[in-house]
Amino acid sequence: MEGALIARDRVGVQDFVLLDSHTSESAFLDNLRKRYRENLIYTYIGTLLVSVNPYKELDIYTVKQMEQYKGVNFFELPPHIYAIADNAYRVMCTENNNHFILISGESGAGKTEASKKILQYFAVTCPTTEQLQIVRDRLLLSNPVLEAFGNAKTLCNDNSSRFGKYMDIQFDYKGAPVGGHILSYLIEKSRVVHQNPGERNFHVFYQLLEGGEEDLLRGLGLERDPQKYLYLIQGTCAKVSSINDRSDWRTVRKAFTVIDFAERDIQNLFGIIASVLHLGNIQFEEDSNGHAIITNGAQIKWISKLLGVHLSILQEALTNRKIEARFEEVLSPLNVDLAYYARDAVAKAIYGRMFTWLVNKINGSLANKDPTRKTVIGLLDIYGFEVFETNSFEQFCINYCNEKLQQLLLEMTLKAEQEEYKLEGIEWEPIPYFNNKIICDLVEEKHKGIISILDEECLRPGEATDLSFLEKLEEKVGHHAHFLTRKLAKQKSRKSIGWVDFRLLHYAGEVTYCTVGFLEKNNDLLYRNLKEVLCKSKNGIVRECFHLSELDSRRRPETVATQFKNSLASLIEILMSKEPSYIRCIKPNGNKEPDKFDDSLIRHQVKYLGLMEHLRVRRAGFAYRRKYEHFLQRYKSLCPETWPHWRGSAASGVEKLVQHLGYKPDEYKMGKTKIFIRFPRTLFATEDAFEYRKHLLISRVQAKYKGCLGRREYQKMKQAAIKLEARWRGVLARKEAQRRAWAAQTIRKYIKGFMNRNQPLNPENVDYVKLTRYTYIMKLRDHLPKTVLDQTWLQSPALLQETSELLKKLCRRTLVRKYCRSITAERKAQMQQKVVASNIFRGKKEGYANSVPEPFPDTRMKEDELHSKVLQLIRHEKIKYVAPVVKFDQKGFKPRDRLLVLTRVSSYLVEAAKIKEKVEYPMIKGFSVSGLSDGILVVHVSEECKQQKGDIILKCEKLFETATKICMMANKEDIAIAQGSLLYSLGSGKESTIIFTTAHESRIYKAKSGQLTVVTAERTFRTQPVAFASCRVACCWNCASLCVSETEVAERQKVQSRVSRRGYRFPQSLVGHPLHLPVPKHLGSDQKLLGDFLQLPL
Repeated sequence: MEGALIARDRVGVQDFVLLDSHTSESAFLDNLRKRYRENLIYTYIGTLLVSVNPYKELDIYTVKQMEQYKGVNFFELPPHIYAIADNAYRVMCTENNNHFILISGESGAGKTEASKKILQYFAVTCPTTEQLQIVRDRLLLSNPVLEAFGNAKTLCNDNSSRFGKYMDIQFDYKGAPVGGHILSYLIEKSRVVHQNPGERNFHVFYQLLEGGEEDLLRGLGLERDPQKYLYLIQGTCAKVSSINDRSDWRTVRKAFTVIDFAERDIQNLFGIIASVLHLGNIQFEEDSNGHAIITNGAQIKWISKLLGVHLSILQEALTNRKIEARFEEVLSPLNVDLAYYARDAVAKAIYGRMFTWLVNKINGSLANKDPTRKTVIGLLDIYGFEVFETNSFEQFCINYCNEKLQQLLLEMTLKAEQEEYKLEGIEWEPIPYFNNKIICDLVEEKHKGIISILDEECLRPGEATDLSFLEKLEEKVGHHAHFLTRKLAKQKSRKSIGWVDFRLLHYAGEVTYCTVGFLEKNNDLLYRNLKEVLCKSKNGIVRECFHLSELDSRRRPETVATQFKNSLASLIEILMSKEPSYIRCIKPNGNKEPDKFDDSLIRHQVKYLGLMEHLRVRRAGFAYRRKYEHFLQRYKSLCPETWPHWRGSAASGVEKLVQHLGYKPDEYKMGKTKIFIRFPRTLFATEDAFEYRKHLLISRVQAKYKGCLGRREYQKMKQAAIKLEARWRGVLARKEAQRRAWAAQTIRKYIKGFMNRNQPLNPENVDYVKLTRYTYIMKLRDHLPKTVLDQTWLQSPALLQETSELLKKLCRRTLVRKYCRSITAERKAQMQQKVVASNIFRGKKEGYANSVPEPFPDTRMKEDELHSKVLQLIRHEKIKYVAPVVKFDQKGFKPRDRLLVLTRVSSYLVEAAKIKEKVEYPMIKGFSVSGLSDGILVVHVSEECKQQKGDIILKCEKLFETATKICMMANKEDIAIAQGSLLYSLGSGKESTIIFTTAHESRIYKAKSGQLTVVTAERTFRTQPVAFASCRVACCWNCASLCVSETEVAERQKVQSRVSRRGYRFPQSLVGHPLHLPVPKHLGSDQKLLGDFLQLPL
């Protein structure tokens, strides 16, 4: 606790005793407010715990928190309800005596939740067995049952306990919970028949309607809608958002099973609840004589069935009253008002006695049959002081109970203080405080107190009224200083008291009570004939609650106030025999909102809970006390003589310590086992000095410890490094030895393999052969030929000759196949034309070799260059080729420029816009050329052709191209090549001859003989072969024709032109080179593959 004083300016002090201004209510509230804002809802006043309801979930009730507080000194940890529970449990176990924990506060302050937390703490932290677990479950689940039947929604609280509850938890010698016992006080029976606006009846009614099964409700004659029942709708809030009636009903049903309720008892219990609802719906009206009669028989039938009573007898009892004369009994009919009173009286009586039976039933299941002595911890969850706008009989009883408990608290606190001072040898100083015994006597004094006067007024013959009761009070206790009525009050305060009111000056303040209903509620009478009916009930619970012996007794039963006074006296006697612990619960605001602190409401609660009075008693004399051992252990570092070890007694050590700290004689006292400090500021100064000293010591300890850790870590790392180095060197040495051994074996293995390499494959040479294969394959991968003309091949080892040949052949085939697949359709067509030209002219006509590298274009002129009239005339035929030619007439051989137009079916000679000649391909017999390098082409035309007489003589600039095109169009792949002269037809069976010769100049003329003479110029060349250095692949003349790309053609032409300019003669092997692009001889069988590909049709 002392450690938290450092933050006292922000979060306040954990114990109100340490407040400097302990008599100031404002300082008290300010400390409470600081802690509430920090979600610190618990604060001590000595050993009393003040709890403020947070109205939200806080993470301070976990199992980890329970374990943290288990077995710890009371003031070691921050205030908590677990500390109260654990302290009571430890003292009970060590001193073998009984304890009780008194939980009080107004409705909505959290009393019920506090008692649950204490039960949960005992359930988790106490030792257990399988049998004890059953008892523990019954203790925990008794709460939901009692809450269902005894709690209700009020204006202040959605789960307000409407009865007082005292529960004894029994523990065996091992400290394990083995049983329990519950006492209930003053159940608010009037709530069964009446609720104020904004309030509800007891929870169980709504839970049954919301969560009950359809068959169950049907058997009870109930409907789910609570609006159909008079006893449930007077508060106009049957549905509440914060309450889940369906879920709570399931919990109650489970609890019935765990607490070991018989199924028959459960059915009887539900029957009683349903019968109360049906009672509320009974309506009366007057007959002609003014007597009450029941208007609707449906509800009375259900009540008769559920309670097991005769219908007519029940109906008679509700509308008539039995009056006993001397020797006879007379039935007196009731008027409507009395009938409603009788109905409500039955409902209250049945429910009240059923609740008592329920408590007794739970006690039976919790009872421990072991006769050995048990220690107990009692939990008293009692209603707090109540002050409403209108305070009635219930508030009078509740506030009387709080007066008695406040008296008990002050007496026991004073007694404990006096005993502690006496034990420690400290002089006791009288403490001034308000002793409320005078108020308790005013209420309970025999023959003179308010309760006695109320009973006397209820029992006296004649007609007693609430007003006559008030007059009797003014007469008997009017002189009392704490009693006041309108008649007795002074002029100033008279207006605040009604004519039927009286005012009591309680310890918590003035409370005005309205006497209306006091006599009726105190009597709580049930007509005799109604008792007779209920005593004969077939419902087992009702029969147990209403005994026939009551009918035989002529003695008037005790009034409610007397019963309550007697049970309260019995409770006080029980509590006086036990060691006390106190929890005071405070409601922070009236709206149930989290983080809202209402000063005026809390100030009012602080007052009527008597907290300032308790603080004054607890603080009187000395604010702080601790055992010498604990005080010295905490603060010994503040004195050089006691730090770090004190060798003497704890008392002498504390004496040295306080002298060093400079305590003045009036600030402290030395007891036998404790030091008593009078002023909180003295403790605060000591704690501040300790905090400063602690930082210095921690810094020093940290420095030493870090140095120690550093040295330890260094030594650890050094040893680890040495060990690792040694191990690693060993690993490296072993690896090196293994590597050398492996190397020696490998070398030996490959030497043997080399020596036996020429032998068949065997274990001695298999690895060497594999290595040789692998090495060769890896080298071959980087030295493969890139083209079909590349004849290089990596030399293979002797043992891989066959493999090398197979790979070489496979590579060649792959390159050829790749080359063939790369040729386009257009290129293929050109090459086919070259093949045809080769077949015709190769080795037969001069100049052919020069045309080999030159590709044949599709046409020499575009179609749109022809005259439109020509195009119109041959529009039905697709033009395939157009080239300029010179035509020689048959007579005189005059040259004429023409365009040779080849279509799909005919050939035309065109001049400008005229078609001069047309020859269909079937009419062509053949073609002839000379063997020299002239451009003369003779087209032999059949004599059947009527349009053309004689053959056609043409001179073509591109003879090989034009001749090849027209041959392919006419499907004549053969041309006659003449040597020296050429015979041609002049038509009409006449023939003539063309003479071919050579000279220094080329010319064409008509000889004197009348024959056409064609002269070709002579040229000389060197006979050695010329290497085409610019080709893609260096090759000899025998394979030069493979350079056929457009780039290669251009390069070839350049070479040829250079050769021609130098006067070289091309060798005959080049002049007659084949045009079908033969594959070099070294391609072997792949030559056919390439040739076949080129022969494919376009």
